[in-house]
Amino acid sequence: MSVYIFIDHSEGHVKKAALEALCYGAAIASQLNTTAEGILLGTISTDPADLGKYGIKKVHHAAQESLNALDAQVDAKIIADFMSAAGNSVLIFSHNTTGKAIAPRIAARCKAGLVTGAIALPDTSNGFVVKKTVFSGKAFANVSLNTPIKLIALNPNAFAVKEGEGKAEIVPLTVSAPAPKVKVVSATAATGHVPLTEAELVVSGGRGLKGPENWGMVEELASLLGAATACSRPVADAHWRPHNEHVGQTGIAIAPNLYIAIGISGAIQHLAGVNRSKVIVVINKDPEAPFFKAADYGIVGDAFEVVPKMISAVKKLKGK
Repeated sequence: MSVYIFIDHSEGHVKKAALEALCYGAAIASQLNTTAEGILLGTISTDPADLGKYGIKKVHHAAQESLNALDAQVDAKIIADFMSAAGNSVLIFSHNTTGKAIAPRIAARCKAGLVTGAIALPDTSNGFVVKKTVFSGKAFANVSLNTPIKLIALNPNAFAVKEGEGKAEIVPLTVSAPAPKVKVVSATAATGHVPLTEAELVVSGGRGLKGPENWGMVEELASLLGAATACSRPVADAHWRPHNEHVGQTGIAIAPNLYIAIGISGAIQHLAGVNRSKVIVVINKDPEAPFFKAADYGIVGDAFEVVPKMISAVKKLKGK
């Protein structure tokens, strides 16, 4: 039984979540005493062989530039055909936008079991059992996969990237891509110093900041920390910040190492999108704010007094 990992990339760069998936897949292959191999559709700016330093032995590469743009139906057809030919195997995705679009389609085509939101290596001592989050991260479930082809979508930031040495063998993958049924008329890329979905540090603001004119201190703190900026849904709905910064159940779900929430009450919908953060820091002048119950650290105080002091402290620490 081989282990395959889908290599997700954008604008020529392999995503951090894909590197996590590669290391995760390599660890599973080690458990099963088999090899880990990547599947790459499209082209990247670096040598695909360099991905061998993340534990994979081969990269099955379909190098058509037409595959650079995500088309879930096209990609799913190509990968499903590949997996059907491979037989008994495990296929790893990242549980991000790409994985959510492609993995279920492959599972349906291959009649394969699929676990989404995996957070740990499978237990292979008695079968093949994968631990995942359920109920928006409030609980966990252990799911047994019994099908010949097994699909796992790994939660971003749930498995550490471990870089070693080695080169992967490149195996050309000849595919007959079906004609896309969806035509992309235009695309607008979100801009920012750090992509929110891959950020390890996030500074977020809510209605407690009172207006868009006060967002400067959020951006300054984020810049000093090398963090991405985010916001709650009311802020995005009021057009204080762009919707691509909205985190929560109805926005982007994130799992950074540090999440700093400024002036956010912590409604259950917001918590559902950020509760996988390793450390949560809450700044709010209302001591009864629900967010404090989920926080690792809390500061009861006026954001307009607390945040400038934090900025000053970080500058002093960095010698600025």
